[in-house]
Amino acid sequence: MKSVFIGLAYALAALGALGQTARDDSLYRAFGGKPGLARLMADFVPRLRADARIGHFFEETKLSELQAQLTDQLCAVSGGPCQYEGANMKDAHAESKVRKADFNALVEVLQQAMDAQGIAFTTQNRMLARLAPMHRDIVNTR
Repeated sequence: MKSVFIGLAYALAALGALGQTARDDSLYRAFGGKPGLARLMADFVPRLRADARIGHFFEETKLSELQAQLTDQLCAVSGGPCQYEGANMKDAHAESKVRKADFNALVEVLQQAMDAQGIAFTTQNRMLARLAPMHRDIVNTR
């Protein structure tokens, strides 16, 4: 009987190890992988700059670099193989005086870009749910 429990323990440990290395990339795939995310960011970033509410935040930003960083960030957040190597959200926005209204405007612009790219509403919501925790590191002004 003891050997059955030991065998079961080894089997569960092996399954646990497999589970740790397996990643759920279904959201990444739903966005069309890195090429799909790059297309989305190619649409999104110019919209950000053009938006009357928040465009001023991006006046000094090299948009091609922002686009590349956001592509990698969304790739990683969505379960893809990318490594985001940019600044953490708290440090990146520390001097920006981002209000909740600014954050909400950015989300609206992202939704517009996702709509324009034909991304399904449920897929959009899955991505927004993964991005939502960043709110507390980005919004830093009332």
